[in-house]
Amino acid sequence: MALLLTCDHLTKSFATRTLFKDISISFDDTERTGLIGPNGSGKSTLLKIIAGLETPDSGSFTTRRNLSLAYLPQQDVFPEGATPMHALLDAQRSGTDEEHEQAIKAELMLGKIGFDRTDVPVESLSGGWRKRLAIARALIGAPDLLLLDEPTNHLDVEGILWLEKLLSSASFAFVLVSHDRYFLENVTHRAVELNRSYADGYLSIQGTYSDFLQKRDEYLSAQVAEQQAVASRVRREVEWLRRGAKARTTKAKGRIQQAGRMMEDLAALKERNAGRGSVALEFNATERQTRKLLVLKDVAKTLGDRPLFIHLNLVLSPGMKLGLLGPNGSGKTTLIRLLTGELQANAGEVWRADGLRTVFFDQSRQQLDRSQTLRQALSPTGDTVYWRGESMHVSAWARRFLFRLDQLDMPVSDLSGGEQSRILLAHMMRQPADLLILDEPGNDLDIPTLEILEESLLEFGGALVLVTHDRYLLDRISSELLALDGQGNARRFVDFSQWDAAREAEAEAATAAKSASTKAESASSARPIASTTRRLTWSEQRELEQMEEKVMVAEEGLHELQRSMEDPATLADHVKLRKICTQVDTAQTLVSELYARWQELESRKS
Repeated sequence: MALLLTCDHLTKSFATRTLFKDISISFDDTERTGLIGPNGSGKSTLLKIIAGLETPDSGSFTTRRNLSLAYLPQQDVFPEGATPMHALLDAQRSGTDEEHEQAIKAELMLGKIGFDRTDVPVESLSGGWRKRLAIARALIGAPDLLLLDEPTNHLDVEGILWLEKLLSSASFAFVLVSHDRYFLENVTHRAVELNRSYADGYLSIQGTYSDFLQKRDEYLSAQVAEQQAVASRVRREVEWLRRGAKARTTKAKGRIQQAGRMMEDLAALKERNAGRGSVALEFNATERQTRKLLVLKDVAKTLGDRPLFIHLNLVLSPGMKLGLLGPNGSGKTTLIRLLTGELQANAGEVWRADGLRTVFFDQSRQQLDRSQTLRQALSPTGDTVYWRGESMHVSAWARRFLFRLDQLDMPVSDLSGGEQSRILLAHMMRQPADLLILDEPGNDLDIPTLEILEESLLEFGGALVLVTHDRYLLDRISSELLALDGQGNARRFVDFSQWDAAREAEAEAATAAKSASTKAESASSARPIASTTRRLTWSEQRELEQMEEKVMVAEEGLHELQRSMEDPATLADHVKLRKICTQVDTAQTLVSELYARWQELESRKS
């Protein structure tokens, strides 16, 4: 283990606001650290200081000699007109390799991250593929230490799983900022939280993210107990002082000075223990008793010539919490726009209950007028906010969402992404809803706010449709999942684990089928005398003859289960739906295994 970088008493402020003060922390060559903390605690700023893009107000940091460091910012910026190959060649411009060596490295790296075309303009790529390319650009120089600021932004679930695999097998050290709790749990072995609730300005715990949560609770409980103990000692000292200490003696002077220091310690403890504020969220359901709020029957929607989903049946009822899952471009946002009535279906029926009240969280935040001040955005009609029949001043409403009073007259455009999201959540809270639709609500929200959001969504009594790449949020909230593949298919799952298992089973079956096909082609092109393929036994020949019928029976069983799953009576019964989802998963696995076995037997047929 060798030290890579040491920060010594770093302090950074913006205007009159201190982000962090006197931070002293080190990182070594085995580093796999998750840097967390509430919005505004300075996580991104600390990464930029380490990367040399910003300077601290005071303090310093030292690095190992010849340290190779790479930085991945939140926003991916590429030269206009660049292709993936040009982007990686440009990243190596300052290196010592010959041009042909740089080209080989670029090709290998693009293959590693899954690019099959390297000559397309970067601006034509989706956000997820731009993020993959940005990661490749950061890795092409083989850094000793990689700094990643929200690397899962714009990645779909499969992209996040790919990045997890990449970082889990990394030979380099890394420090990453992320609010994705499963991601932190799976790829890091140290958590550092920036927060002025801690005596050092941060808390560092070796172990997984779940280890951090446990140790943090122990630390904060001990800090509360320390406050209580110091408060008791201060009370005793105050009583002694009130009795009239004889200040002429040296001993009495020392005790008076000690009492002053204890009061200062108590004030600091109180400030730290009170500093972990959280957003107060509480969504307002209309509590209507209508059993069916929104029904989709045999609905289809296409994008050009490509079907996004066909024969989609869905019943949304009070208490139902549906998670939407699928790769970027699979039709999740299109389905949401269809549910809100913004788009019309190409086929099928969409029925909405009379007077259905739908409240929508848009990930692009287009509902916000960024020219308004925060005060106007929170309370468009004046300085008074009405919520649940009560009135409060806009400043009190702002504090509920962790806004400072000095921000009230700031333009919305100057606020961070997380702060803009909190404005939208404030809007949603004031609107009673039968149906909440949230499209990536977790983007830019810190972990404490995500935790409060989860609790409020669990308590919401209406129907909920949730689109998110945050697997923890998806697992915690959703009573069932609807997975789109962008090729017309929509499948239901009980939870993320079931979807992930089905995905892996299908990938394994596809790999086995491809391998069997390759072997079959090799065997057919080889001379018979040189063939070493084991021929079919009598029982295997019989198995092959019956295989087509077995596949047909298995597929019919699968289709029957899928039809049953689409039955409105099943969709309205969550217990029955969960049971059928599990049976569908088993049936799909069986069909995949039978096809793989069929390919294997065909490849060995004489």
